[in-house]
Amino acid sequence: MREHGMNDVKVDRFMRLDEVLHTTGLGKNTLYRRIREGSFPKQVRIGPNSVAWRQSDITEWMSDPAGYGEGCGRVDADDRV
Repeated sequence: MREHGMNDVKVDRFMRLDEVLHTTGLGKNTLYRRIREGSFPKQVRIGPNSVAWRQSDITEWMSDPAGYGEGCGRVDADDRV
């Protein structure tokens, strides 16, 4: 059996709004509308006045934007805004 080393650990990172907009090509109003509709990942609170998105959530959305929210996506109610 193989032992898991540090190279096996996948590290997620946080993306701030400007980076999410640039990466997805969405406008700010469209992004927040899609969050309300459940068709885009919700933000994660990273501080008292700060939110960000998990890169893994954005990558998942980008792999199937039209199908996002139909039973997929992370649901961590405690850390969502």
